[in-house]
Amino acid sequence: MSKQTLDRILQSQGFGTRKGCQQLITRGEVSIDGDTVTNFRTSFETTGLTFTLFDETWIYRDHVYIALNKPSDFECSRKTSHHPGVLTLLPEQFTWRDVQPVGRLDHDTTGLLLMSDDGTFIHAQSSPKRHVPKIYIATTHDPVTPDLVALLLSGVKLHDEPAPLAAVSCHALDAHRLEIVLEQGKYHQVKRMLAAAGNHCSALQRSAIGRLTLESLGLKEGEWCYLDEAQRALLAPVAL
Repeated sequence: MSKQTLDRILQSQGFGTRKGCQQLITRGEVSIDGDTVTNFRTSFETTGLTFTLFDETWIYRDHVYIALNKPSDFECSRKTSHHPGVLTLLPEQFTWRDVQPVGRLDHDTTGLLLMSDDGTFIHAQSSPKRHVPKIYIATTHDPVTPDLVALLLSGVKLHDEPAPLAAVSCHALDAHRLEIVLEQGKYHQVKRMLAAAGNHCSALQRSAIGRLTLESLGLKEGEWCYLDEAQRALLAPVAL
């Protein structure tokens, strides 16, 4: 159980600086249980707290865990180069909360991207020691052949890797699409493996992380949702 003053609560939830949050409260912009609160020093128990701000109801969250169906031409970086960042797809308060992508997808790669402001969660999900499988759907320039699948399963040598990299599993979906499962998460790994195997990746989507699938979330491109505890449990390492 934790009690905090209302200005600290709003600040922790990403609604601006502490002074800015105090101004929101004194202007009568915040209500709790239907009652407008104008004294920013009023304390509330944060567990299970809901409040209304900007005509929307918000639930207090110690941390946020988010799944985004990333569209193409968005960068997974706070300091973008040539394309808008994925944070522009989320409400502004997530930037104030220092929400960050968990790992990265290339600007032209679509699909499931995790985001959070929980540093422990980000570190755990990013660690290569966890061996969490990530499932990708790759569209290839040249036809998918049995030899291509066999080569990806046996391992291909990339110029900056000491040992060949192999897919955990791989199979053709149709003439120009394959599903490939990886655990390593190396830089541009799917694209580079396909190139090393003599093909070219013309489109790439991440469809699942662990047992959490994009299909189960029902998100259209550009849409996001909070992940509950049961959904986060699906991100644990699994035996394939």
